[in-house]
Amino acid sequence: MIHGPKVPEVDERMIKLLIGLIAIMLPSLVWWLSRPEVLGSISASYWEGPWPQTIFIGFLFAIAGFLLAYDGRTTPERVASKIAAVAALLIALFPCGCTRHEEIIQGVHYAAAVVMYCVLAFFCWKFRKRALLKRWVQARVRVWVYTGCGLALVLAIAMLAFNYLANDALSSGRPDFVFVWEAVGLGAFGLSWLTASHFLPFLNARAEWFNPIALTYKPPVEPASTGEMDGG
Repeated sequence: MIHGPKVPEVDERMIKLLIGLIAIMLPSLVWWLSRPEVLGSISASYWEGPWPQTIFIGFLFAIAGFLLAYDGRTTPERVASKIAAVAALLIALFPCGCTRHEEIIQGVHYAAAVVMYCVLAFFCWKFRKRALLKRWVQARVRVWVYTGCGLALVLAIAMLAFNYLANDALSSGRPDFVFVWEAVGLGAFGLSWLTASHFLPFLNARAEWFNPIALTYKPPVEPASTGEMDGG
């Protein structure tokens, strides 16, 4: 007879941890691998040689795969994660024109990027709602983290959309304008999912901290008496 909590085949906290790390690492890696070229956008790394292109495509496919595997806790979350996964694939498969090249299908890349960022802002809101249900001080801090990440995503969407609609008016005097705001969006996305993984000790009570290399399984904390749910 097996005693103790049932061990899941896939732990959603590990999925969130990997998604968060990949999203945070993507901008800095393609920037470093593309030097001394100044990237006009993260997507422009597709055209900057085999290493930047491999990282760009590979990381997006990885994010898409993990989002496909993530079902969330409600039907809207399940649907949203699948939409974001498809958007990530479209971003990788339909590269941007990036001034020197033509798009395969006009507008697909940018539309997919907007959809993906909007879905990720939705998840910030969902994670924030869950954190609000918890009694620990660390959960209250996470509320502010999710709020900041959501606002950063919305601001990044607004800045990038305005620049696109204004025919690159904002980026005309600064070549890396789009790159910076894409990095802001990806950083906010990554931080929110990294926080939701419960991996960061200083943002979690001891009872809810997730240790990804532990040899014994520690289930998510879900005290029925307070209506708390893990994942926020």
